[in-house]
Amino acid sequence: MIPFLLKGSLKVSRLDDKLNEIFLYYLNAMEGCAMTFTCCMQQFPSEVQAVAEEDVIYLSIPISVMDEWIVKYPTWKSFVMRTIRSRFNELMHAIDQLAFQKLDERLVNYLKEKSKLTRSAVLNLSHTEIANDLASSREVVSRLLKKLELDGRLLLYRNQIKLLNGM
Repeated sequence: MIPFLLKGSLKVSRLDDKLNEIFLYYLNAMEGCAMTFTCCMQQFPSEVQAVAEEDVIYLSIPISVMDEWIVKYPTWKSFVMRTIRSRFNELMHAIDQLAFQKLDERLVNYLKEKSKLTRSAVLNLSHTEIANDLASSREVVSRLLKKLELDGRLLLYRNQIKLLNGM
């Protein structure tokens, strides 16, 4: 089946053989998961996992219905193709960040995106969660967050970060 998110958000990640996790993207309401579309259309097992960041409501669309809709409804086919293109572009952006940006820049981008997703300047995140999402160590992330706090860009609390106007 294909989940179609109606409300809430999901964090989509990939795990390696040793259960190391790398964050790929967020799936928001009224969006479909490109990885799920491609896996289901070819009937391969999914290579990603999705974890609810908050309460979610979703529709479960059977694969057989997905196949029918692709042929029968051009708007559905267009939605699926736009979703795949959009996620591909996001992944290309993520690769560019990994290859060309330093971790401090990636951290700032991550915090801004998380704030935009939650529509809040207060983020309930641990340093470990951030490190896992950025494929770094907690110690490095903690050091970079402390520098951002000293620069007046955010405030650090236990498992919480408040972004300030300079962010």
